[in-house]
Amino acid sequence: MSRRRRAVKRETEPDPLYNSYVLTKFINKVMYSGNKSVARRIVYNAIDKFAKKIKAEDPLAAFEQALENAKPSLEVKSRRIGGATYQVPIEIAPDRRTAMAMQWIIKHSREKAGRPMEEALSAELVDCFNNQGSTIKKKDDTHRMAEANRAFAHYKW
Repeated sequence: MSRRRRAVKRETEPDPLYNSYVLTKFINKVMYSGNKSVARRIVYNAIDKFAKKIKAEDPLAAFEQALENAKPSLEVKSRRIGGATYQVPIEIAPDRRTAMAMQWIIKHSREKAGRPMEEALSAELVDCFNNQGSTIKKKDDTHRMAEANRAFAHYKW
């Protein structure tokens, strides 16, 4: 019998403005100390600024494209085989890909000191949309690490 319990995924309500489940997840990740209204205001204003900067007709589609550009497809996991620890490249599940991209975007936005979060988040989304910036660099580093350790892919199980 497996010791792992398969967690039941709870469905979230779509956000009120764009009616998107992905945006709701993003708002929940931006949220600090349960202040959802503050997180919503930050994200909505950031998406509006982002859409104006790239001159997009549909802000939600542009946001989803930026998120798609930031999603990694491979990562490395440590596996102990014998006395050695190998970095084994594995493919990432779709939910985890999205979660990692959101976390990276938010993390790199928060690291931009001296700016309000709205501006930093919109700048990071513009960078992701244009396939540049720190989030895309993080994705490329992750892919490069997985590619370098491709010789250990047969340890995946």
